[in-house]
Amino acid sequence: MTPEATLHEPSSDVATLTVAICTYNGGDRLGPLVTALRQQATTVDGVRVEILVVDNNSTDATPAVVASFGEDGVPVRRVLESQQGIPFARNRAVAEAPGPYLAFIDDDELPRPCWLATALDALRNEGAQCVGGKIEVVFPGGERPRWMIPAVEAFLGRIDHGDTAAWVTDTSIPIYSGNVAYDVASLGGQLHFDTRYNRAGAGIGGGSDGILFRQLVGARARLRYRPEMVIEHHVGGDKLRRRYFLRLHFKGGVRHGAYQYPDYRRQVLGVPPFLVVQAVRQAGRALKLFARRDPYALRQTMNLTFDLGCMVGCYRRWRGRHG
Repeated sequence: MTPEATLHEPSSDVATLTVAICTYNGGDRLGPLVTALRQQATTVDGVRVEILVVDNNSTDATPAVVASFGEDGVPVRRVLESQQGIPFARNRAVAEAPGPYLAFIDDDELPRPCWLATALDALRNEGAQCVGGKIEVVFPGGERPRWMIPAVEAFLGRIDHGDTAAWVTDTSIPIYSGNVAYDVASLGGQLHFDTRYNRAGAGIGGGSDGILFRQLVGARARLRYRPEMVIEHHVGGDKLRRRYFLRLHFKGGVRHGAYQYPDYRRQVLGVPPFLVVQAVRQAGRALKLFARRDPYALRQTMNLTFDLGCMVGCYRRWRGRHG
């Protein structure tokens, strides 16, 4: 781990680590996050740190909030991304970062101590091209709802691959954009978020970060998991309702069916018959679990809504080809 030191003054020959916060109407959450990031930047040696707020057409006070941070400490700058959606905002961050290093953190997250230094250590000293760590979910009042079993909580972004650092060589150890940093210079054109997997405004879903992760694994990029690189994801609102997870899986299924599902020889209006049979079976399992009041019933229903979404996505793809 890099020792504590005073942040170097910016200069043309000093590498830059950009911390990107992509936000839509998250102005009330930026203050604590920027404060925490500025505190961590004082432990980073030999690299210029900047905070980049990518404002994705916010209608709240985000511009004024960013302007209020002033010039004391790590510089904070704001850019407006007019194309609505998280992959457009992330791609804008990639384009704006002077390099060579770029980290992403969401506006509803807070970094634990050493987050920034750990990311830089992996990129600069271990030769990683991408590094991620743990994401801990924090609920209002500190209590997880009774109905939210761990298998459901995972879809709030929780990540914990253990307490041992590891090189990631397959998709069994996912690294997602809620807690990730890249060596942009070494990845070149590989660092691009697929805009088909869009989440616009206050919408849900997405998946562009998962697509990018799988692409990097396939390209044999040097991916690193560092357990000391921890962030807290503070959740609330609709994410604490069962319907959120059902909508999330349905939308994910639609995108999967439209963009990733294979073209099978046997299909009806673009939908393979076995997918219909599979959905019926998923529904039967869900009904049995609900009848027994099994807490896994919600997770099983999420499987069902994903399959239903796949059917819709397959049909839309078929309609686009034959319409």
